[in-house]
Amino acid sequence: MKVILTGSIAIDYLMRFPGLFSDHLLPGHLDKVSLSFLVPELSRRDGGVGANIAYNLAMLGGAACLFSTAGQDFPEYAKRLQAVGVDTSCVRIIPEKFTASFFATTDRNNAQIASFYTGAMADSANLSLKEAPCEPGDFVMISPTDPGAMARYIDEAPELGLKTLFDPGQQVVSMDPDLLRKGVDTAYGLFVNEYEFELLLKHTGYSEVELLAKPVFSVITLGEVGSRICSAGQEILCPAVQGLKVVDPTGVGDAFRGGFLRGYLAGLSLKTCAEMGTILASACLQENGTQVHRLTWDEFVNEYRKHFDDQGELDTIE
Repeated sequence: MKVILTGSIAIDYLMRFPGLFSDHLLPGHLDKVSLSFLVPELSRRDGGVGANIAYNLAMLGGAACLFSTAGQDFPEYAKRLQAVGVDTSCVRIIPEKFTASFFATTDRNNAQIASFYTGAMADSANLSLKEAPCEPGDFVMISPTDPGAMARYIDEAPELGLKTLFDPGQQVVSMDPDLLRKGVDTAYGLFVNEYEFELLLKHTGYSEVELLAKPVFSVITLGEVGSRICSAGQEILCPAVQGLKVVDPTGVGDAFRGGFLRGYLAGLSLKTCAEMGTILASACLQENGTQVHRLTWDEFVNEYRKHFDDQGELDTIE
């Protein structure tokens, strides 16, 4: 059993604003916003939702197949992903375009304003899951990428007998309500943060009870509070690791997903999966970049057991 990761591949341009965005937003004048923030820091990092999840999954020894599009500037990025074990053989290069780019500015309270240049990502809708190296019963994670690609994969996955892990992310607001409902209705697993969950309820028209009853499991990340995992009418609350030095929040949710998937694909309990995601999220949070943190399996297990008790489950992973 494996997972095909369809999310975006991007280059992140990460900036840090030493003040607060809220100090410069005037209530009653939001229709006339014209702001420029002077930032003393800029970092160029590998990123993109699909690539970030693949990086974290592969780093812990999981089989991570990246199924997406990238531009003429991808070869060096691909080498870095391959170095941690990511399978990039299914990434289609669009030679006349550059890889998608994410421009994010984060303030002192970790609020974030971002823009996204689609670049080669716009061509991902031309990729069919029929071209992916998957078999009935495998998982496909539908994460933020071109909305046309996400719509295509929502349709194709059930036809191919694939189990969908629906991770709509920032694209909740870009997707038609009918498509969102179909994404939820056919999902084996659902991944959202707290705000995205509220948006999903709003745009689908489902109640919380109705929505959570559809997937086999749902994961709702809660930032500094931790995460909430719902399955079969039961709820697991996993606390976040406290006392961390927060460097940059970009990609933390992707790191969580990679850690969670490593445990889930190995057949571990939902509680342990959530805790594995929490440890990788914590590692990412303390670095400037989404693919900068690096842990060997032994280092990961040692870090995990400082905060959680897996009751020996991690010893079953080879």
